[in-house]
Amino acid sequence: MNFPAFLPLLAGALLLAQPPAATAANPPAAPAATPAKAAISRIDPTFWWVGMKNPKLQLLVHGPGIGSSTVALRYAGVTLDGVQKLESPDYLIVNLTISPAAQPGKLNLEFQGTRKVKYSYELRARTTPGDKTKVQGVTSADFVYLLMPDRFANGDPKNDNIKGMRAPAVARDSMYARHGGDLKGVEQHFDYLKELGVTAIWPTPVVENDMPKASYHGYALTDYYNVDRRYGTNEDYVRFVRNAHQSGLKVIHDVVLNHMGSKNYLFLEQPAADWFHQWPSFTRSNFRDAAFNDPYAADSDRKLYGDGWFDTTMPDLNQANPLVATYVIQNFIWWVEYTGLDGYRIDTYPYSDRNFLMQWGEAVASEFPQLGMFGETWVQGNGQQAFFARNILPPVNGFKSNLPGVTDFQSQYAINEALTKDAGWTDGIAKLYYALQGDWMYEDPMRNVVFLDNHDLSRFYSVIGEDLAKYKMGLAWLLTTRGIPQLYYGTEVLMKNYSNPDGLVREDFPGGWASDTKNYFTAAGRTGPAGEAFSYVSKLANYRKTHPALHSGKLMQFIPQDGVYAYFRYSDAGTVMVLMNSNKDEKPVDMSRFAERLNGFSTATEVTSGATLANLKSVQLPARTAWVLELKK
Repeated sequence: MNFPAFLPLLAGALLLAQPPAATAANPPAAPAATPAKAAISRIDPTFWWVGMKNPKLQLLVHGPGIGSSTVALRYAGVTLDGVQKLESPDYLIVNLTISPAAQPGKLNLEFQGTRKVKYSYELRARTTPGDKTKVQGVTSADFVYLLMPDRFANGDPKNDNIKGMRAPAVARDSMYARHGGDLKGVEQHFDYLKELGVTAIWPTPVVENDMPKASYHGYALTDYYNVDRRYGTNEDYVRFVRNAHQSGLKVIHDVVLNHMGSKNYLFLEQPAADWFHQWPSFTRSNFRDAAFNDPYAADSDRKLYGDGWFDTTMPDLNQANPLVATYVIQNFIWWVEYTGLDGYRIDTYPYSDRNFLMQWGEAVASEFPQLGMFGETWVQGNGQQAFFARNILPPVNGFKSNLPGVTDFQSQYAINEALTKDAGWTDGIAKLYYALQGDWMYEDPMRNVVFLDNHDLSRFYSVIGEDLAKYKMGLAWLLTTRGIPQLYYGTEVLMKNYSNPDGLVREDFPGGWASDTKNYFTAAGRTGPAGEAFSYVSKLANYRKTHPALHSGKLMQFIPQDGVYAYFRYSDAGTVMVLMNSNKDEKPVDMSRFAERLNGFSTATEVTSGATLANLKSVQLPARTAWVLELKK
């Protein structure tokens, strides 16, 4: 969610939302200490585990007047390292060390203030170590399906309206209201996703977003430790992940490090002013990621980029505060151990504090080395994008990224230009070549996520002028180039529209609601071009799944000539050649140019059509066509 392009989707919603109860200019005043009994409203993390690699645990305790309490405990293997008072008298930090000898059970904490209060804190046994069905990771062998749960399918109408939530009503005629989709709705269509060839599901954030307006997208979280009740319960999410795994599908959890929603209890009643970036009046980020590593950047530009807020309703976290950093790190370790999810997509990755990013990445990877992780890097230029992934570049301003992969916006820009502009020396289809030429900077570019569109961008089918031939070229590239392919929900059935001005790129998937007149989840409902598109994606995605050369093999590309781009994916298991003609006319292709990869092969089968190519010396490549050729000796 990069704000400049995302702004049209928020028009009339977040930007026009009612101002938060407290703003950066006027943070809420700390309430006076309560002399009465100190009741505990919650402790974060809500529970923890024995046997974690990091034995340290920071508890954030919240309750009226709890900050004046002393703490005592007796539990074998657990040591109280001390407490820390905060600005607000209603918070207290409790620091523990959980030794390897500690056993699961109930840890009784005694808080002594005006009166004694006992709290039974649960320590659980870990389940992820040794269980190969959990935390499977995300690799280039996967095909990721990005969906917005609220807009995909309504599996449980009973959770549409939740009493007490700030925006409880469902209004499908409003793009900024809740529409009623939920976890159960997604789960009911696991078979559809498997038929399509999908191996991993990426829902936009499922944690609570109890905001008055535009809460459906999930990027303004109001509770770090609870699933939004309109999607289901925490237990429902655990079952969702387990059932996905049993169905052969992985789950990627979308997380936000940089900010939260203004109705989060941590902002409504701030533990301390330095938990957030405070300004004399509301100050928005300049959204200029170049300031992060510009050697000539003004300090004011760099500060505005990292410390400015995304919006009036999205308070910016001060991750340079070690208490905040630990709170966030523990939360995202908690979700992995609790659910067994397989990967993290990190929203607005470059906006966070640089030292925190390195600390967060190291802490999560230390506990779960197999976890897949990729960050949103909506930036310009190969070098800038590589800077935010594990790379061969020197550190800049003390930052050296440890993030395995990124969302590959550079190749996304390139495929869109390849299909909408005429070929030139560096223009049109040549952009694809140069996008991948920059891979020398990455530790492993195969960990990058390639895509055609997403929830913040105009839909691919609209961008290419609703041209089915160009559509097939784009999908052929997506499923044969290097990296982890990601498809945005509905792209497979030609859903269309633009992000500006009305945000219709987030329409409901046809058939996800009982009242829908169209149902694209069924073959009978996918008539005409939508059915043709689905079949094309399904055939190529399922082929990719069973042919390691396409998802794990090496890549060799040839400099585009005369509007034709050729590249190979190859391994000991086989070789696939991809030929793309971006021209309006048929083009002859002299195949002798590719002899170093064609040597030893005599024929080929075009994967999507089944046609045989008997002559590999010279071919006539139809206009605006991509051939995916399985080479044969």
